[in-house]
Amino acid sequence: MALSFFWIGVGLAALGYFIGDGLKNFKNPKGSGYPILINEKDLPIYFGLSKEEIQELLRKYPNAPKIELNGTTYFPYHQFLEWLSSNDIYKN
Repeated sequence: MALSFFWIGVGLAALGYFIGDGLKNFKNPKGSGYPILINEKDLPIYFGLSKEEIQELLRKYPNAPKIELNGTTYFPYHQFLEWLSSNDIYKN
């Protein structure tokens, strides 16, 4: 009987560990919820700019991080955001 209480205690300890580990990241889940690649026509939605402002930005800075697949241009969200936040485009 003492052996069964031991296993119940081990099970409860494991349960507490896994629940505690899951609650550590409860408010900060992994993943941002943003897509990895954004279509060129969807850039204004994700960055809060008008369509004309995005077109001007891409025309003025053709070296923006992008990927072209089957004739469609995609922008990697995190790289584009880092590029947009960097000082590289503001030096002029």
